[in-house]
Amino acid sequence: MTKYNRREFIKQTAAVSTFFIVPRHVLGRGYLAPSDMIQMGFIGTGKQSETLLNRFVETKNARIIGIADPHQQKIKRFIDWHNVSFAKSNPGVSPNEIKVYDDYMDMLSQKDIDAVAIITPDHWHAPMAIQAARHGKDIYGEKPLSLTVREGRAMVKAVRKYNRVFQTGSMQRSWPNFRKACELVRNGYLGKIKEVLVNVDGPPSKIDFEAEPTPDYINWTQWLGPNDPHFYHHFLAPRLEDNFWAKWRYYKPFGGGGLTDWGVHVFDIVQWALGMDGSGPTQVSPPGLQVNTLALRGLEYTYKNGIVVKHQNYEKTNGAKFIGTEGEMYISRQEFLVPDKLKDLVLKPGDIHLPAPENHYMDFINSMRTRKKPIADIEIGHSSATVCNIGVIAYQLGRELHWNPKKEKFKKDKEANALLTRPHWEKFAGLA
Repeated sequence: MTKYNRREFIKQTAAVSTFFIVPRHVLGRGYLAPSDMIQMGFIGTGKQSETLLNRFVETKNARIIGIADPHQQKIKRFIDWHNVSFAKSNPGVSPNEIKVYDDYMDMLSQKDIDAVAIITPDHWHAPMAIQAARHGKDIYGEKPLSLTVREGRAMVKAVRKYNRVFQTGSMQRSWPNFRKACELVRNGYLGKIKEVLVNVDGPPSKIDFEAEPTPDYINWTQWLGPNDPHFYHHFLAPRLEDNFWAKWRYYKPFGGGGLTDWGVHVFDIVQWALGMDGSGPTQVSPPGLQVNTLALRGLEYTYKNGIVVKHQNYEKTNGAKFIGTEGEMYISRQEFLVPDKLKDLVLKPGDIHLPAPENHYMDFINSMRTRKKPIADIEIGHSSATVCNIGVIAYQLGRELHWNPKKEKFKKDKEANALLTRPHWEKFAGLA
């Protein structure tokens, strides 16, 4: 066979009368045709958005072309972040322009946007995701998936109805150590699991700060969205000079506290390890109401198979400790501790081998192209968020609750079932 370099190949194919589609790889290693580049819009430009824009730009398969946020200062900062990130990943190439939208709905109507990343406070997740699906956009949605169980289920229905791809931002599912930990549990290498310990912060608190004047650079009504009117405070929407993560996540009615924030990362891995995606516990038992305050730890989840998952303090934070009849294992982002006999274990061909994407963000992009479900599909994100959300309800009521994970209802408990949803969100989602 004759070998041709790229120039010779193109010259000869141009000379023949038959028209050829030149294969993409012929044009150079790593070349991506403009038509194959995923065009993305970002809804929300706060602190977490910097991480996501870096990850998507680094794939060299996605271009961020639109953003929407009611906080004007953050919009300007995001564009600066983007230009730096783009220059780092594409030396010598000028960054593309980003169009700014006052209303995210205007951005959703743009036909040149293929997908959106939703990086907003939790109270906006469901309305935005449902509207995005209705407008034919694929979605990367930050965790926790939703603020309430009913919102999460409505999100799943919309994504399925409009045949959209949805990747939940539970990126630990794409990390090798977490996958290996779950495979050890799923294949019985720790024996029968008796209990799992999860140490994350507790449920949300009531607002304990006073109102501040609303800055002129933020559309506060738009920020509140589906919530009742509420005063502004920089804890909820930080100023650029504030060097902390927004605290809306720790307060009702905006978030579910540490239990849903960091908690959903850890409980997501517990769900994966126990083979409970799409399901969950059947009983939720808090330690009970305390004098003048809610308990912050001590909740126990009991699964149908008898495994108990305990939300409690122990020596390590933001991780899970699996206790089995054949040993114990601890997994977090910082540590992966297993019995000595399992350190170099190689799975057998007949063992359960869990999905192993190389990159959480490329997994989303690849799923958009193949129309296959990504590793953290919306149903997975929903079931993991549900575990956390029903825990918040149990802490609030201070009594044992019996949960039906298939019907997604508490058994014979009107008071608890009323807390599975909240007012107003359906109107903003276009469902009312």
